[in-house]
Amino acid sequence: MKDFIEELKAEGWQGFKTIAQLKSSVSEIPKTMGVYMVLRFSTEVPHYINPGTGGFFKGNDPNVPIEELQSEWNANSPIMYIGKAGSSDKKATLNSRLSQYMKFGCGNKIGHWGGRYIWQLSDADQLVVCWLPTTKEPEGVEFLLLREFQLHHGGKLPFANISRGCDLNISYEIKPTLLKLLHI
Repeated sequence: MKDFIEELKAEGWQGFKTIAQLKSSVSEIPKTMGVYMVLRFSTEVPHYINPGTGGFFKGNDPNVPIEELQSEWNANSPIMYIGKAGSSDKKATLNSRLSQYMKFGCGNKIGHWGGRYIWQLSDADQLVVCWLPTTKEPEGVEFLLLREFQLHHGGKLPFANISRGCDLNISYEIKPTLLKLLHI
């Protein structure tokens, strides 16, 4: 996987910080729109926890039964979650969105419902987060990445993605290393 990290960096991906590191500081995450991924490099079957560490936003329980987590698990892929941050008409940035995600994972009442299954993994703090600033609409880029993932995983989304989002009909070239990673 170390080869993938270096190749993704060459394609513009940044960060590659553990969740534990990002819980301490998000200062190096850019304040621009983009997409991000949560990666798990362990090939071991995860240990699920219930309850997890995610926050109860507006009184809603972010936890799901362990059987549901098991059914969503994709043992072949290191990609756990693909997310988006911002748009041309929204003020959210990679920095603000990932900051919210980390606070949600610490149990704070933050509105970051997407990717909540991550917080029911016992090794969540060891997962790696990387991001890609983009001038294209992040929602459209996220959609294309998720669609490509689904094409090679029998229609399944990454473990913690619950929905695929919207097709904005944007033109975006998925670079070779990312394409390989989406196909694992």
